[in-house]
Amino acid sequence: MPLPEFSYFRPKTIEGLVSLLAGHGADAKILAGGTDLFVLMRDRLVRPKCVIDIKGIEELRELSWDKGRGLMIGAAVTLNELIGSEIVEQRFGALWKAASVLADPTIRNRATLVGNICNASPAADTAPALLVLDGGVEVVGARGERTIPIRDFFVGVKRTTLERGEFVRGVRIPNPPEGAKSDYLKWGRTRGEDLAVVGVAALAADSGKKFVRVALSSVAPTPLLISEVEDIFRGEGSIEERIEKAASVVVQRISPISDVRASREYRLHMAGVLTRRVLRQLLGVS
Repeated sequence: MPLPEFSYFRPKTIEGLVSLLAGHGADAKILAGGTDLFVLMRDRLVRPKCVIDIKGIEELRELSWDKGRGLMIGAAVTLNELIGSEIVEQRFGALWKAASVLADPTIRNRATLVGNICNASPAADTAPALLVLDGGVEVVGARGERTIPIRDFFVGVKRTTLERGEFVRGVRIPNPPEGAKSDYLKWGRTRGEDLAVVGVAALAADSGKKFVRVALSSVAPTPLLISEVEDIFRGEGSIEERIEKAASVVVQRISPISDVRASREYRLHMAGVLTRRVLRQLLGVS
C-alpha cells in the first residue's frame, strides 16, 4: 500500500526546523530514521500533511563525549553509530547493549535513539538504559530550550511530555560514577528481531555502599525506574539478600498486561528472574 500524499522538507538548520514546526503545527511529523513513522503512515494510523527530514541538520548528527559533560547523542545519530562507539561500549554499557539488541542490523542503520524514545513504546529497549544512566532529553521549540529528565519524559503509552512545536535535539547522559557498570537484559520470544517481553537495565557502583539502579520495559504503560531499589542497596544485609529484596520489590511495583506476546503472570515471573540475573552479573555474585 502506498503512503498517503505529503509535502517533504529537509531543513539545514535548527532555526529552519523550528520555523517549519511552528508553521505547520499538528500537520507536521519529524523524520529521523522513519522506521516507526513510515509504518504508521502506511497503515493510515497517522496522516501528516508534511514530513520534515532532520538528517540534513549537522548539529543533530553529534555523537560526542567529554570528561565534564558526559555523552551527547544527537537526534539524527543512528543506533549502528552508537554501537560502533568504543566510548559507549566501555562507559555506557546498558545503552550499548540495548541498542545492540534492538531490531536488526538493517533497521539499526536507519533507526535512531531519539526516535526510539519519542515513539514512547512501553517496550522501548533503550528507555530502561537511559533511566538507569540518568539521561536528560534536550528539547527545542519556538519558546526556547529546556531539558527534561528521562524519568519525566514518558507519560503514557505512545505519549511524552513534548509540547506542540517542540522537538528533541538530543540526549545527554552524565558520566556514571567511577567504577560503575551497567547492562541490559532482554527477554523475547525468539533469538532474532522481536519486541521485548520484558527488558531490565541495571547500573551498579560501589561508593562506600553499593549504589544500584534498576529500570524495566514492557511491564507498565511507560518504561519504569524502580526507585526503591536504590534504598535497598543503601540498607543492611548481604548482597544476595538485597538482590532478592530488589527482585521482590520490582515484581510488586510493575503492572504488566497480557497480550499476544506473553501473559501478565509470565512477565511478572521474568521480571524477577532478569532482575536477579543482571544484578548478580554486575555485583559479581555467582
